[in-house]
Amino acid sequence: MAPRPEVRDTSSPTLDDADTAPKDSVVLPAYSTEDKYEDDPWNLPELQDNGLKWSELDTKEKVMRVLTAIVKFILLVGFLYMFVCSLDVLSSAFQLVGGKAAGDIFQDNAVLSNPVAGLVIGVLVTVLVQSSSTSSSIVVSMVSSGLLEVQSAVPVIMGANIGTSVTNTIVAMMQAGDRNEFRRAFAGATVHDFFNWLSVLILLPLEAATGVLYKLTKIVIDSFNIQGGNNAPDLLNVITDPLTDAIIELDKNVISDIATGDPAARNKSLIKIWCKTEKITTLVNITVPSAANCTTGALCWVEGNKTLTQINVTETINLERCNHIFVYANLPDLAVGLILLALSLLILCTCLILIVKLLNSMLKGQVAVVIKKVLNTDFPFPFGWVTGYIAIMVGAGMTFIVQSSSVFTSAITPLVGIGVISLERAYPLTLGSNIGTTTTAILAAMAAPGETLANSLQIALCHFFFNIAGILLWYPIPFTRIPIRLARALGNRTAKYRWFAALYLLLCFFLMPLTILGLSLAGWQALVGVAVPIVVLAIFIIVVNLMQARCPQYLPSGLRDWDFLPRPLHSMAPWDRVVMSGMAFCGARCCCCCKCCQSTEDEEKGLQERKKSLEIYDNPVLTRDDEPQETSKETMKATQL
Repeated sequence: MAPRPEVRDTSSPTLDDADTAPKDSVVLPAYSTEDKYEDDPWNLPELQDNGLKWSELDTKEKVMRVLTAIVKFILLVGFLYMFVCSLDVLSSAFQLVGGKAAGDIFQDNAVLSNPVAGLVIGVLVTVLVQSSSTSSSIVVSMVSSGLLEVQSAVPVIMGANIGTSVTNTIVAMMQAGDRNEFRRAFAGATVHDFFNWLSVLILLPLEAATGVLYKLTKIVIDSFNIQGGNNAPDLLNVITDPLTDAIIELDKNVISDIATGDPAARNKSLIKIWCKTEKITTLVNITVPSAANCTTGALCWVEGNKTLTQINVTETINLERCNHIFVYANLPDLAVGLILLALSLLILCTCLILIVKLLNSMLKGQVAVVIKKVLNTDFPFPFGWVTGYIAIMVGAGMTFIVQSSSVFTSAITPLVGIGVISLERAYPLTLGSNIGTTTTAILAAMAAPGETLANSLQIALCHFFFNIAGILLWYPIPFTRIPIRLARALGNRTAKYRWFAALYLLLCFFLMPLTILGLSLAGWQALVGVAVPIVVLAIFIIVVNLMQARCPQYLPSGLRDWDFLPRPLHSMAPWDRVVMSGMAFCGARCCCCCKCCQSTEDEEKGLQERKKSLEIYDNPVLTRDDEPQETSKETMKATQL
């Protein structure tokens, strides 16, 4: 019996038809249902050179390319110079706006005795003055004058370490135009935040319980016969001061005087008017009630019924005015601070945008390959682990040169955003920056007078050992590099909901420290009563999230997801709709900027929808399902041919 021929329904071909079809058959163009751009956003982008190769250029084109590269490099150095100067002016603006408030915050010594309150005060003051060096110098002044003990100053130094990372977080927000650049830049900036916060979570309770940093630095101070030296070298300031001093000069002693309780300092202006002064001490005759009130060792005589003596009176003579543009402006500190704040932010944003554009145009072809290899390649096995520690030393050295961790971390943030430096390499550079800023503080402390040298140096060493302990906690073992994972998660969140970056900045550097400070002022009972339930709830949520991701079978069925909660409590999508609606309303009623942003979002959504529709209609499998008759006819004709 002849085998029965197999009958196949050609009106509805399956995937096997495509595999067994003849080679000459007509096959519709196939497109992957996965978007080819949906790669890992954390991979460094390939900066390819689409222009002509050097060997293909004639002499004139080669000369033009070299001249263009030289001009771009000069412009890059100029914009980088303006960027650093704008950071300096931004710090001065914040001091003018909130400097006296910072001095008032430090003046409450009873609050500073609470370690948690001291921590948040260090954060707030550093955010207000935009300089950990300034806040540290205020602490040194208070310790030297006996208003604050060194042990109480350690939490304030920890807070200053946190507050100084706000600058590069602000810089990262300037790259919000491109989603992936913003993702990488914000992660590169906030890895500094997470390192500082996690270090404080471990070391602050340890310090409050044992005083380990205080005791360690006390041993170091007592063991070495340390003598005062010269001031810390001015390296970057030599270049930037001519421009910044022409804009504004501040008398930073006013903030320290307010913190130390000088009543006359409250009425002084932070704006320096006289740059060259001279102090003259003269003997002045004064009248005293009796000879017992005469100055010890001074002349004392009687004329008629008056008893006279002599005292030294120091008088300050103003010799030369400063040359900055506000020296003759009769404006209050707040007005000048707001003007400089707007000006410095404008220059900062403009320079950052131009720097990113120039780097994108310059880092192409072989240049990009060389730079990426130098910055991101590890040493060969078994010395790959050494690379990170060399990056730490490079970060420390560069920060020592520019004398500011804010300047260094703000400079590498856009490089992380455009993909020149990876997040894994930016992390050790940032840790080195923390070390570099403490070495500068140690040199500055060693220039202090003999009576304040020990206290100044001990505070600077506390800052140094705090950062060393943080590095030992969160770097040597790859598993412990939690700040990288947290920064990457936050970068993904802010790339999806860009408004969350502003919320994070406001929450971590303003609202949370202010809330903790208010509870500290109310007493430790209020602080513990509010903080403990919040901390317990946060730990519970973290543990449940980890178990949901790794071992959900051990959780009760109701806790295997958060769907039992109202959606706004476990998803940011409802909040995103509210924010987008507010921006749309703002764009329609108030300003055109929000309308432009909203239209950009709509264009991106429309582009994604068009890509998805293209993928659906161009996929051969889906096309055959939707158009079975036409496809079967074409296949039959091709088979006959």
